[in-house]
Amino acid sequence: MQKLSILIAGVILFSLPAAAQEYPKLEIFGGYQLTHLEPSFNASGWNASFAGNANHWFGIAADFSGAYKSGAKLHTFMFGPVFSYRKNERITPFAHALLGGAVASGGGTATAFSIALGGGFDVRVNKQFAVRLVQGDWMLFHSGGIWDKKDARVSAGVVFRF
Repeated sequence: MQKLSILIAGVILFSLPAAAQEYPKLEIFGGYQLTHLEPSFNASGWNASFAGNANHWFGIAADFSGAYKSGAKLHTFMFGPVFSYRKNERITPFAHALLGGAVASGGGTATAFSIALGGGFDVRVNKQFAVRLVQGDWMLFHSGGIWDKKDARVSAGVVFRF
């Protein structure tokens, strides 16, 4: 009985750090984005995402964005895994691989398969709020049998954590 008590006490004692490692179940991001499309199209807009976290390092995200310049518009809607490193309480780096679609308009409308590969850093303000200092994505678009591989976007904004 004494050995069982010691074993139970040991399991409880060593599991306390694991219980303290909380993570947000849902993160909602919204912010500004700058999009660069080759050869020389730079547009400003917005970026928003919702990420449901399965554990402290893996989640699934839905990402939406819009970029605008001189009557031209580019909207993306992508989904995919997010990998976060939550060992530091203050800074959370993350990486994602998002797949989905894009719609460009402004003299006609074109659709494309889109991919965003990238990541960024969130800085915790408090338990429910963080600032996304930077999110950078390499953007790829596939339309009409052609890959456009030299595009990028950079975003920054706020993250609400639940």
